[in-house]
Amino acid sequence: MTRNTRRRPTGPRRATFAAFALILGGGGLMATNIYASATGGGEAAQKAGATIDCPDVGAELTQVPDESRAEVDKELAALDGQIAEAYQQLQAATQEQKQDSGFTDSSIMKPLEEKRVATIENIAVAIGNAGERPDGLEALAGCELTVQEQPQAGQAGNGPVAEDFVDINSVEPNVQEPPAGQNASTGTFTTSCGVNENGLFNSDNIIVAPGVTNAAHHFHDYIGNQANDAFASDEDLANADTSCENQGDKSTYYWPVLRLQNGTQEKDANSPGGGIEGNAGEIITAKEVTLTFQGSPQSDVTAMPRLLRIITGDAKAFVNGPANANASWSCTGFEDRQLKDKYPLCPQGSDVVRTFKFQSCWDGRNIDSANHRTHVAFAAADGSCPGGFKAIPQLVQRIVYDVDAPSLDDGGQTTPLFAVDSFPEQLHKPVTDHGDFINVFDEALMNEMVKCINEGRQCDAGALPEQPQQPGDGNGGNDDGGQNGGDEGNNGGNDNGGQDGGQNNDGGQNDGGQNNDGGQNDGGQDGGQNNDGGQNDGGQNNDGGQNNGGGQDGGQNNDGGQNNGGQTEPATEAPADDQPTDDATVDQPKIGGTPSATRDAEETPAEEVGEPTASPTQSQAPVGADQSQNNNTGTQTVGGSLADTGAKLWPAAAGAVLVLCGIVLLRQMRRRA
Repeated sequence: MTRNTRRRPTGPRRATFAAFALILGGGGLMATNIYASATGGGEAAQKAGATIDCPDVGAELTQVPDESRAEVDKELAALDGQIAEAYQQLQAATQEQKQDSGFTDSSIMKPLEEKRVATIENIAVAIGNAGERPDGLEALAGCELTVQEQPQAGQAGNGPVAEDFVDINSVEPNVQEPPAGQNASTGTFTTSCGVNENGLFNSDNIIVAPGVTNAAHHFHDYIGNQANDAFASDEDLANADTSCENQGDKSTYYWPVLRLQNGTQEKDANSPGGGIEGNAGEIITAKEVTLTFQGSPQSDVTAMPRLLRIITGDAKAFVNGPANANASWSCTGFEDRQLKDKYPLCPQGSDVVRTFKFQSCWDGRNIDSANHRTHVAFAAADGSCPGGFKAIPQLVQRIVYDVDAPSLDDGGQTTPLFAVDSFPEQLHKPVTDHGDFINVFDEALMNEMVKCINEGRQCDAGALPEQPQQPGDGNGGNDDGGQNGGDEGNNGGNDNGGQDGGQNNDGGQNDGGQNNDGGQNDGGQDGGQNNDGGQNDGGQNNDGGQNNGGGQDGGQNNDGGQNNGGQTEPATEAPADDQPTDDATVDQPKIGGTPSATRDAEETPAEEVGEPTASPTQSQAPVGADQSQNNNTGTQTVGGSLADTGAKLWPAAAGAVLVLCGIVLLRQMRRRA
């Protein structure tokens, strides 16, 4: 019988093995957790996102001499380009560099301020050469680096994030309609211009920065006029082809594209305004676009002057705050619930809806203004226009997309996130949504629109026999400055306060305050009004409720009865052949805005790829809007905290404890030995 000579481990030996096991196990746990935290593993790796917040110089310029306007527009575009370039530098920095205030100040923020000082001085000099030099602009040179406690999510790392979305079922109905007064104009006029089947996109903005390519720093969808780019003159727009069913509507309608962040590399992936500036993913073509002009709850409407330019919403609302924001997001079947600073998560079978309700009061003189806002205004809560303003047909754009609700739990990996294009530093926030419009209706068709609305009829431009355009037609000399608009005529005196769409619906919408969306909430919009109910917030809301009016869904407009379910129903009759009689002839409109650009060598083509120049855009609040507003969505923080960080690092802490226990046990064994 063989004796087992194998030695059994003694107590000390067992303790030694245990000590080594604790040290190795704890060390492995620490290493694994630290690696996961550093590489970001699934959830969002980098929690501290950042953006650059600079004062909007363009919004402060309410008076700019015509002679200075072209130069000022170029300099404002340069300011936007400087911010975009600085943000790209910030994105390229390492996490350690971003957290080093010395690095960010010396390498990014200080150089940015120095460039802004010089550019703002150029603006002041340009204005002073033709008029009175503005005071206080130099105080707008400084910018702030704002840290956002949120994941750097999205295909390009600059949004959107899960917190930018909300289930539409969790939103309470928030749309209210102003009551129609005795003199309300209750008709509607629809024009159909397609969904951009022609694939006309660019990152220019002819309204805010003529002659500057990539002034918007994000891509726009264009329908209607097919000649819209940075260098289009008023004559170019008047002579262009149009995608509208009625060829008498050569107006240009445009808005930021909506993208699906599914990894697709669009043809703009390596272009300024596209992938280079954080606008990545597949551009989604709308399922349906409805363009409806409606009346005022208080009065008849007067004709829009030819070449009138209107921007609604604020492309920089994330950093500027919501005073001029006019975004409105919802879902078909739920359009009595409108969101301002959240994207909607729509149930199966429901589509995403963007609605833009444009300003519906005009100052009676100018087709544009220095900040592209003060020549038009939103109506007050009761649908009346501010003193000195006339009610014009209110354009309501309703854009529908067939996109599925993204999977937020895995950051959109299963079902991709969607978001609007934006300036790089605006992080694709839904509150930055905005729309642009230039009126290039021929005079006869515009007069038909006014007559239809004032007579309370529902009309469709596509059912009206087209009339040959008269030479010169209105255009007015426009061009540029000319403004004017072709006279336009009509106008019909009209006026009055009304505004807003009145019509019920939507129109004034309101809610709360004012109206509609329109200033949406915010800003209270005009009329001082204020805000929609104050609402605001939460994005949610309000927004003027926008839309719909109740009609829920869309109604959108309801309006004239119109609608329903969203979609506004097709009009039931063509406009009458006879033109409305003008009560009064309106003064020749003036350009208080920007001269059209020409394709000279002087006109600034964009800066080089990677350093695109931008436009001052849009920032404006509705006239009278209560700028106080509050609610600043721009600086809100989303998620993230020390407690959250601690929760994710507990495995490493546990590993450290195990290592220490192993070391202590090992030392005790050595002492006993």
